[in-house]
Amino acid sequence: MKIIKTKLPQVLIIEPQVHKDSRGFFMEMYREDPYREAGVTLPFVQDNVSASGNQVLRGLHYQLKRPQGKLLSVLRGKMRDVIVDLRRNSPQFGEWMSVELSADNNRQVYIPPGMAHGYCTLSDEVLVHYKCTAYYDPQDEYAVLWSDPEIGVDWSLTGEPLVSAKDAAAPLLKDIPREKLPQ
Repeated sequence: MKIIKTKLPQVLIIEPQVHKDSRGFFMEMYREDPYREAGVTLPFVQDNVSASGNQVLRGLHYQLKRPQGKLLSVLRGKMRDVIVDLRRNSPQFGEWMSVELSADNNRQVYIPPGMAHGYCTLSDEVLVHYKCTAYYDPQDEYAVLWSDPEIGVDWSLTGEPLVSAKDAAAPLLKDIPREKLPQ
């Protein structure tokens, strides 16, 4: 397993070892000890799967009282995963990064608590698996507008994305009160 550190502290890109032969492939999706050695120490308590069609954009979401660390993998298709540091005391506050995840490259990304997260699909269908370090609480879900010009995320889209009404109505980062941002 190869761990790649990124410009956002604690965000890791993981390249699992894939064993391929004429029958297909085998890889470990998760094994606690190498992740713990890389600094992923919070226990995972919930697994989720999300399916999306072409040109779907989800995010940018974050939690405040019960922030979730997330380990994402793409099981089918290809997507651009985007992470924004919203930790109000972070030197990287407001900075973003992205990584392409696909069923072909088998990459994973670990997103620590306190980050906003979103993704857009780059194929006709995307099936995403993610492990979370805290239980989902719909009362604790917040968002920042995916197209906030001050953040300036390059989503690599070829057209207008399909976005939920809730995500389209999310506020700009500058309009979110400080106490509504993660510590």
